[in-house]
Amino acid sequence: MAKHWADFQYEIYLNGMSGAVPRLPTDLTRLEELTERRLGPGPVGYVSGSAGDGSTARANRAALKRHRIVPRMLRDVHERDLSVEVLGRALPAPLALAPVGVLSIMHPDAEVAAARAAAAQGVPFVLSSASSTPMEEVAAAMGGAERWFQLYWARDREVTRSFLTRAKASGFSVLVVTLDTPLLAWRPRDLDQAYLPFLHGVGTANYFSDPAFRAGLAKPPHEDPNAAVMHFVGMFADPGKTWPDLAFLRENWDGPIVLKGVLHPDDARLAADAGTDGVVVSNHGGRQVAGAIAAADALPGVAQAVGDRLTVLFDSGVRTGDDVFKALALGARAVLLGRPYVYGLALDGQAGVEHVIRCLLAELDLTLALSGHASPATVGTSDLDGGTG
Repeated sequence: MAKHWADFQYEIYLNGMSGAVPRLPTDLTRLEELTERRLGPGPVGYVSGSAGDGSTARANRAALKRHRIVPRMLRDVHERDLSVEVLGRALPAPLALAPVGVLSIMHPDAEVAAARAAAAQGVPFVLSSASSTPMEEVAAAMGGAERWFQLYWARDREVTRSFLTRAKASGFSVLVVTLDTPLLAWRPRDLDQAYLPFLHGVGTANYFSDPAFRAGLAKPPHEDPNAAVMHFVGMFADPGKTWPDLAFLRENWDGPIVLKGVLHPDDARLAADAGTDGVVVSNHGGRQVAGAIAAADALPGVAQAVGDRLTVLFDSGVRTGDDVFKALALGARAVLLGRPYVYGLALDGQAGVEHVIRCLLAELDLTLALSGHASPATVGTSDLDGGTG
C-alpha cells in the first residue's frame, strides 16, 4: 500500500493530545513573514527578494491563484498513490527541492540539513553550483538518496568539465542547467543593502574546492581570498552561450540533462532538438526579469509544445499543495519547491525542511483526494475552471 502523506495531519492532532503543537505554521505561506522577523535584512532579502519592483514574483502567485480547482464527487479515492516516474526515476511524489544557493546565510547547517531532510522524505534534492558546502559533503550526508546537480554554466570550460566529473563521482544523477542567469538581475533588495554573499566567499564552496578553478589561482583561496573571489566573479556566468554550446554538456554528462528557465514554447522545442531530456518552466522565482510572464501562464504552452518529447517540470510561485495540483493540471510532471523549504531551514534547520515537505505533500494528497483523484496521473486541464474564477 502506498504511503498516505495526508496521515501527517492525524499525527499532528494526536500529538496535540499531549499538548504539543507544530513548531512551525502548517500554512506555508506564513513562513516568509516569520523568517523576515527572525533574520537580518541582508539574508532575508537575498532569498525573498526579486528582480525590479517584484512584479514577476507577484505575477507567479497571482497566476496560480487565478486558476481554481473544480472538485469531482463519488470517485474512489480510498487508496491513493502520489508516486510518479520522472526522468526514469521513481519518486514518492511529484516534488523535488529546487536548487537554492548560499544556504549558510539562512542556517549554519546549510545545504547538508536541507539535503538530509529531502533524503529522509525520499524527495530529490537539487544542489546549487553556488552552494556554501562542497558537493562531496552534501552527497556524503545523503547516502544513497536521489540527488540532482544544478549547473551555473561557467565561462571556463575546464571548471565546468571538472564540476560535471565531480558531480558524477558524487552520485548526482540528473544535471539541471540554469539558463536564465547569464547575468545577475537588478535586485533592489540586495542592492539597497549592498549585499552579495559571493563577494565574501560565501556560496563559492564548489569553486574554491575545485582543482580546475584552483589551477587558475596564484595562491590557494584561503591565502588570498580576494583574488579567489575575483576569479570566481570573472567566470561565474557567460552571456555569450548559445544553443550549439549544449553539445559540450552532452559530451561530458551521460545522464539526463534538464534545462531550467524555459518559458517560450520555441525554446522548449530547441531544447528537445538539442537532445536534452527535460525543461523546467521557471522564471527563477521572479528573480531575473522584472515584468516577465508568470511561470504558470507559460506552462501550458510549453507542455503543449514538447510534453510528448520532454519531461516538463515547473517552479516559481509554488507555496501550497493546491499550487502543486494546479501545476500538474497545467502540464507539469513534477514541481521544484524553492523558497518555502529555505524558510523552513532558516526557522528550524533539517526539521523545518522536513516539516515543509510533509505539509506540502499532505495538502497535495488531500487536495487530490477531495478533488476526486487517487493519483497525479489523472489530473488535467479539465480539473481547472479555465483560470477565470
